[in-house]
Amino acid sequence: MTQHYDRISILLSGYKTGGDTRVVLNLIQGFTARGIAIDLVLASANKLSLDQLPDTVRVIDLHTPQTTRLSSAARLLPGLIRYLRQEKPKVLISNLIFTNAIVILAKLFAFSSTKLVLVEHVALSKNHTRPDEPKSKLIPALMRLLYPRANAIVSVSRQMADQLRANYNLQDNLYAIHNAVVDNALHQKATEAIEHPWLTTDSVPVFLGAGRFSAQKDFFTLVQAFSILRQHTPARLIILGEGKLRSQIEVQIQALGLQDDVDLPGFDPNPYRYMSRVTAFVLSSRWEALPTVLIEAMACGCQLIGTRCPYGVEEILANGEFGQLAPIEDPIALSQAMKTAIDSPVPPESLRFRANDFGIDRAVDQYLDLITQLR
Repeated sequence: MTQHYDRISILLSGYKTGGDTRVVLNLIQGFTARGIAIDLVLASANKLSLDQLPDTVRVIDLHTPQTTRLSSAARLLPGLIRYLRQEKPKVLISNLIFTNAIVILAKLFAFSSTKLVLVEHVALSKNHTRPDEPKSKLIPALMRLLYPRANAIVSVSRQMADQLRANYNLQDNLYAIHNAVVDNALHQKATEAIEHPWLTTDSVPVFLGAGRFSAQKDFFTLVQAFSILRQHTPARLIILGEGKLRSQIEVQIQALGLQDDVDLPGFDPNPYRYMSRVTAFVLSSRWEALPTVLIEAMACGCQLIGTRCPYGVEEILANGEFGQLAPIEDPIALSQAMKTAIDSPVPPESLRFRANDFGIDRAVDQYLDLITQLR
């Protein structure tokens, strides 16, 4: 007998299309593929392309652009309260990074019976010193006060769930569900043509990095590690992406004399065609939650190297079973891991099989099981 589900509401900032936004849109695709009606509630639709959404998705724009400031999130309250009172959704899955607590306040003020599922995509650091997170001490205080009132808190990795449990007095309402990443569309895109001259021959190993040129991704350590590797092993490096640190990375490449062997081609909407052809993908981050890009590279059968950053990398790689691990900000250890990836590759079929653990269908199943428990 097919289980019937009421319309599900999904709350998203709409501010950018990073990995966290992409996996939420993947989840929506998975829900709608099963005939489930979706409300996509956006803090602001100005920054988000909705072209890929199924026609059946109803988009509600609250016209309240978000920043990392708590005052910005507080301005969402009137629109959220109005939505909860008027539409009375049975379930609301919120993906408001750092400001999910605001949704609990909206439910309380609306006297709503809506079941709240708050998804944590990024963990606050211990001292709140990262450049991408809010500095307000009120946010962790609100989380400690309000998160126990949510029907469910979902962490995208088990490691992060442990941190949330310890820091915010969460027990019975805390769950770990991996992001919805892998589907047939990814595999199809991986086969698309590419004309990069380094990817037409297997004679020289090619490493790939991808992401924003930001402190989090730490491409400086990756370039330094590549320079060390190049002292004894012919290789090339491609880094896809853009960001405010691009010019500084270009200066580093020049200073190390790597300009002929490092390419920064910019952002590419289809990185999978690179992943399916390079020797290995390197994630050099200082912090993550569950790095989507590492899972995507795994699904392409690409060799993997990642840092033991908080959180998710060791979880994805099963503590080294499916790739090489190195400490954060350690170019010597990272270069050694890159060399090991060349010399002792993991069978690509094992990587692709492991990537199924992060498939869209699996994530949809787990969310639907959770929603059934909340009824």
